[in-house]
Amino acid sequence: MPSTLVILGTGGTIAGTAADPADNVGYTAAQRSVQDLLAAVPTLGDASRGAALECEQVAQVDSKDMDHAIWQHLARQVAHHLGRPEVCGVVITHGTDTLEETAWLLHRVLAPAKPVVLTAAMRPATALAADGPQNLLDAVRVAATPAARGVVVVAAGTVHGAADVRKQHPYRVDAFGSGDAGAIGRMEEGQLRQHRPWPEGQALGVQRLAAPTETWPRVEVVTSHGGADGTLVRALLTTDVRGLVVASTGNGTVHHALEAALEEAGRRGVEVWRCTRCAQGVLVGPAAQSPAAALSPWQARIELMLHLMA
Repeated sequence: MPSTLVILGTGGTIAGTAADPADNVGYTAAQRSVQDLLAAVPTLGDASRGAALECEQVAQVDSKDMDHAIWQHLARQVAHHLGRPEVCGVVITHGTDTLEETAWLLHRVLAPAKPVVLTAAMRPATALAADGPQNLLDAVRVAATPAARGVVVVAAGTVHGAADVRKQHPYRVDAFGSGDAGAIGRMEEGQLRQHRPWPEGQALGVQRLAAPTETWPRVEVVTSHGGADGTLVRALLTTDVRGLVVASTGNGTVHHALEAALEEAGRRGVEVWRCTRCAQGVLVGPAAQSPAAALSPWQARIELMLHLMA
């Protein structure tokens, strides 16, 4: 049976437009359809290694406005297409702001044996030197790579694993990195040079997201910093909050006033997980006992939410 690659559009800067082609920041995201993005890269068919290309508009948002309902719908659609025997992989066009969150959610829920490749752009589609077309081309090439699997992000010629990818810069086209883990691979003139294995994991199952999104557990991120106190935590305790992720200073340390409020939250049945606010690295020593020790605060929020859904 002929193979098929499915490309799902969700909006983002890659689909954005600006009145001035020289303007890379004053644009409006999520203006062009996924069909338009494909039409702008006529060589996609060659990059797909003979696989037929299908596309579907799942959402059309600036990814800063990503929400649970879109995540739920996207996860269901990805699971649906991966379940089709003729589909060899899925590519998702996305905004950069919450790209790493979506990647982690899909990785944890699906842990797919086929590739799910997220891609994005730092410049709008109307830019003089738009990065979206090349990123989309590279993403299709990665998705069509034999033996590729798992959820990855492809941007600026680099392949990042869902567990490691972080947005590290607000402007540069090479905005993403993989920290200590390093990239999975790099695209070089249309060829993937692979450095380490594809992501694997234990899938929680898309049914974990089946409940109406308004019933999903509230999990919030709080940050420890100079002058921190427990005011925000105690305010959250007056809501329906069920989990707190603490972006700690350094190796899991927390301001003593905030610590007291977090202990109070724990006594009141709120799950409290600790990770680091540092851009790279993981918690070590006794702090490594936290379930979020190796996660970013944003990944940890998703992980704790999925944990509470169980």
